[in-house]
Amino acid sequence: MSLFRSEEKIAAIREACQIAATVLHKMKAAAVAGITTYDLDQLGRREMEALGAKSACFNYDPGSSINPFPAHTCISVNEEVVHGIGDIRRFLKEGDVLSLDVVVDYRGFIGDNALTIIIGDGKPEHIHLVDSTKIALEKAIRAARSGKRVGDVSHAVESFIKKQKLGIVRDFVGHGVGESMHEAPQIPNFGRARSGPRLQAGMTVAIEPMITLGSPKIEMLSDGWTAVTRDRKPAAHFEHTILITEDGAEILTIPNI
Repeated sequence: MSLFRSEEKIAAIREACQIAATVLHKMKAAAVAGITTYDLDQLGRREMEALGAKSACFNYDPGSSINPFPAHTCISVNEEVVHGIGDIRRFLKEGDVLSLDVVVDYRGFIGDNALTIIIGDGKPEHIHLVDSTKIALEKAIRAARSGKRVGDVSHAVESFIKKQKLGIVRDFVGHGVGESMHEAPQIPNFGRARSGPRLQAGMTVAIEPMITLGSPKIEMLSDGWTAVTRDRKPAAHFEHTILITEDGAEILTIPNI
């Protein structure tokens, strides 16, 4: 599959990304103490359907021994890094670190984005974690432009996060995105500047720092999907799908609000 998109395909990906961002925005607004993560997931499903899209996560089958993904969105709380599954028994509470990841399929094209918030008032160290992860994504996006290499983006995240004394998850990475959810190139959140594949105008990629308050090591829960920090300290996750241009990066996951 080509990594470079025609103007027609870029327009279609932009539409998918706008839908994904709009759904994420509405889920964020609904995320308050007392709501269950299942109800948040179902809100996401309804919002996708209302906009003519469907979840790219629901029934996603990685082709391994685990069951297909059973939820419409990924909802990860506190020590859950990514791929958390909504649960009718899990109520959000004050101080929770909540990561929401929305991936939609709209007419055969993918939009992918994520963010992390704190429910109510958060501990200073949790605020530092969330704010630093968001800034790391912003720095990575500024490093992404035609002619640069993947390592320049990766290094932008790593060099900033190391100064914040936070952990960088190495088991999951950013990726190309467009006509399927995970395409080349892989975009780690660590690496050497001026290394890796070259970025070129017309590429669409998802950049997604996954940062921990403590150790970056993770383990998988028994559901086969939910990744948690091994030391059970909180994690944060931010993601945008961007278009590489000659002048920099255009963020495609902007909500229509």
